[in-house]
Amino acid sequence: MADNIARVFADASAADPTRPLLTWYDDATGERTELSGATLGNWVAKTANLLVDEAGCAPGDPVGVLLPPHWQTAAVLLGCWSAKLTVVDAPAPVDVLFAAVDRLDEAAEWPAGERYALALDPFALPMRQVPAGFADFVSAVRGHGDHFTPYPGGGEADAALLARAASRAAGLGPGDRVLVDVAAHPDPVDWLLAPLTVGASIVACANLDHSRLAARSATEKVTRTLS
Repeated sequence: MADNIARVFADASAADPTRPLLTWYDDATGERTELSGATLGNWVAKTANLLVDEAGCAPGDPVGVLLPPHWQTAAVLLGCWSAKLTVVDAPAPVDVLFAAVDRLDEAAEWPAGERYALALDPFALPMRQVPAGFADFVSAVRGHGDHFTPYPGGGEADAALLARAASRAAGLGPGDRVLVDVAAHPDPVDWLLAPLTVGASIVACANLDHSRLAARSATEKVTRTLS
C-alpha cells in the first residue's frame, strides 16, 4: 500500500479514470451524484490549488473540516491531504475552515483565517446568499486549476489514517464496489479511505432507505455492504 493518501487516491483511479469511483445518494432528497476517478480528481486538484494558491497554506498547516459525509466532503478532505495539510475536527486555531451551512454556529467557535461555507447542493450550484464572514466554496474553487502535483511523502497524519483504513478494509479488495451507510459509518476513514486503500469504488448513502437496499445494490453492482 502507498505511504500517503494522495498516492492511495491516485492508485485507486489509475486503472480506469473513467469508471465510477464515488457515487453519492441521499434518500431524503433523492440526490444521486456519480463521479469518475477523473472527475473527483479534478475537484480534489481544484481544492488543493485553492488551499495553496488562494489561502496560502503550507505543508503541516491545520485545516478545520466541519462537514458531514458527502461527495464534496471527499473532495475537500482529499484536497487537504494532497497538500499535506493537517485536518482537525475539534475547535482549534486553523488556517482554513470548511463548514456546512447548517454548522455555522459551531464554526463561530473556531479561530480561523480563511473560511469557506458549503451548501452541499446536489449539483454544486453556487449559494445565492453567502453567510457573512465566509466565501462560497463552490464559487471559489471553480476558478482553480484541474491539476495539482501532490507534495512528496505524506502529511503528518497520513500513516496513522492509512493504518486505520487498512484495518477497516479487511475483506475488501480491488474491484469491489462498496455500499456504505454513512449514518452508521460517518468517519471518513470508513466511508472514504478504507475502500480507496484497496482500490475499491464507493456507493455512499445518506439517510439510507433500507427498503431500497436490494434494488440499489443490484443497480450499482455492489459487491460489499457496510450498513
